Amino acid sequence: MILIIEMKLCLLLILKLILCSSTETKPKLTLNEYFDFTNYPSLSFSPSGQHLLIQSKRPSWNSNSYENSLWLYNIETKRKQLITRALSESLKPQWSPSGNWIAFLLNQNSIASSDEYPKANEYIYLYSVISNEWLPIYIGKEIPVALTWSNDDFSLYFVTFASMPPKEDDNLQKVEWKDVIPYRLSKSNEGSSIHRIDIEKDTQTSSTKRYLIKNVPFLITELLFVPFEEKLVLMSSSTLSEKIDITEMYSLNLQNLSTLSRLTSNDLLKHELRLSNDNRHVLFLAFGRESSQGKLNGIQQRLYSLDLTNGHLELLAKDFGGSIAEYMTKPDGGVYILGQLGTETQIYTQQSPTHKLIYHQGWNGTYERISLSSKQNGPIAFIYSSFERPKEVYLMDNIDQLQSAQVLTSENKLFTQRELPKTKVYQWKNTEDQRTIEGILHYPPGEFQSKNLPLFVLIHGGPGPASTNSFTADWYTWAPLAASEGWLVLEPNYRGSFGYGDQFHNEVFLQPLSRPGRDILLGVDQLVNDGIADPNRLAIGGYSYGGFLTNWLITQTTRFNAALSGAGAVEYVSAWGTVDTSTFIPYLFGGYPWEVPQNYLSESPIYHLSRARTPTHIITGEKDVQVDNSQSFILERGLHHLGIPVQLLVFPNEGHGFNKNPWYGKIKVREELKWLHKYSNGSLTIMKDWNY
Repeated sequence: MILIIEMKLCLLLILKLILCSSTETKPKLTLNEYFDFTNYPSLSFSPSGQHLLIQSKRPSWNSNSYENSLWLYNIETKRKQLITRALSESLKPQWSPSGNWIAFLLNQNSIASSDEYPKANEYIYLYSVISNEWLPIYIGKEIPVALTWSNDDFSLYFVTFASMPPKEDDNLQKVEWKDVIPYRLSKSNEGSSIHRIDIEKDTQTSSTKRYLIKNVPFLITELLFVPFEEKLVLMSSSTLSEKIDITEMYSLNLQNLSTLSRLTSNDLLKHELRLSNDNRHVLFLAFGRESSQGKLNGIQQRLYSLDLTNGHLELLAKDFGGSIAEYMTKPDGGVYILGQLGTETQIYTQQSPTHKLIYHQGWNGTYERISLSSKQNGPIAFIYSSFERPKEVYLMDNIDQLQSAQVLTSENKLFTQRELPKTKVYQWKNTEDQRTIEGILHYPPGEFQSKNLPLFVLIHGGPGPASTNSFTADWYTWAPLAASEGWLVLEPNYRGSFGYGDQFHNEVFLQPLSRPGRDILLGVDQLVNDGIADPNRLAIGGYSYGGFLTNWLITQTTRFNAALSGAGAVEYVSAWGTVDTSTFIPYLFGGYPWEVPQNYLSESPIYHLSRARTPTHIITGEKDVQVDNSQSFILERGLHHLGIPVQLLVFPNEGHGFNKNPWYGKIKVREELKWLHKYSNGSLTIMKDWNY
């Protein structure tokens, strides 16, 4: 009997060894593979729910650009057809009220001019879902920046940027000043033109007529048609972002064009206008700073509803402690809410502002772009990703099937065939005020829970948008690639990050660098004390606000062997004078430079640069207006003068978003990895911390 048992155990062991040897080990991600990622910028159901419109974006390496495609998925036949690979990103495709037409723009750089496809920026294109035919509508030389259909398929409204009619003395000034530009005067003349297009009702393909509706003295970024009142709701903006009230909502009475009414007046940055199911409320997302007990307090992104009949503004999901990432109105009058709490973004519903928020149990991770039709009980689509699952489009019949939703796309299948890093949420305390801080740890493949690993701290921008349980492979969120290269990567959600309550977000103000800087350094301390990170192999980096903090931290400690600074500021008086949103810096620092000069002095890295010892790699876009590239030049010159190894890369024609040429994102990360491997080998002398 014992012999039989031993033989069975031996056979089981042999079988296990055979199975283990036959199992193929997944290869690790390479740099080239990582950047062959497809994103999904927009997703929208037709009003009937029969078709789903999917926008995809992926690198087009041969053309040094991105391929933006528009796909039409038939829910009944389960077939997907391509509409165009030359979609413009400047305007989201829009369904007509019946769902028979789709309005969109084409990217003029992606198509050659011809009779079939004239110059793209002079046309709005209508695509017929029924006949698969195109109707190009000539609109002139101005590119539309906002578009909305009326209450039928036979007219639509669009907005273009326009110079306002000259004042009485403008012609005199034009002669007097020749080609000299009076800066502020020229900016004050910026405005928008609202147009209407009527489509011939007999054939819908024969002719169209265009009318100028009104010129307004501000820039319009979003547009909604309100059927029951025959009004347009507008969202304002300005290239002179010197006041927070630049994003306000207005209504234009189409029966009396002289009536332009302001609907909101607050210190919030508003976007994503949508009309409620009853057409009497406009919903929108907003964040910024609001007045409370005589003080301005920072708030996470919230969802509001404006009653168009009485002007009453109401907060939705008021008891939700996190940040509202996205939303979608429901046919029954409720709303779907994608709420970020910590590192998770999940789906919730709320029937009205007085009802409780209902959480729908789904997969751990991040839900995006939820979409549904205007009919009751129609299908629901969304985009989902997590640490282990790259971003794809999913479909389900109703919200109760959330955990069994079917995947519709497989553009990022390659990533499931690679050995991805394993991750976990990691927490520590800031001992100064006992605040709990958390971040995401990405372990090198095959080394989950290992000890004494080289650490790379990758700091998110914002400061609001936090690092979350999601998978988007690009130049900004490249922690999985760094981990695949052998690094333990920490993504800290420092003070100021969304998803941890308004107070947590608000605590970044007045100490915009020193407080989150301490949050990050104490996280590094704990990783070292826990034996997870090797204290002799530490590196740090980030982009935008992540660059701000990187620049600060290399003046506060010399523990890091290498630093990667992307579009980071170093001197905040000049930064205030050059950033495109000049209210951002005073809100962070508690006032203007002449009001709180000590704050600018104490929190600007340039005044502490003599203490820096870290070899630093710097990148900036040539046409960055959000963080002027002069800040990177100042940092490079200072480090070079101090004899510290430094390299600055300037990417031509790129702005802050690095969205022009996919090669630049790949080159950025390639060179940053080289820098990490060159300097983060523990050979440098580790010195004491400063001011920490």
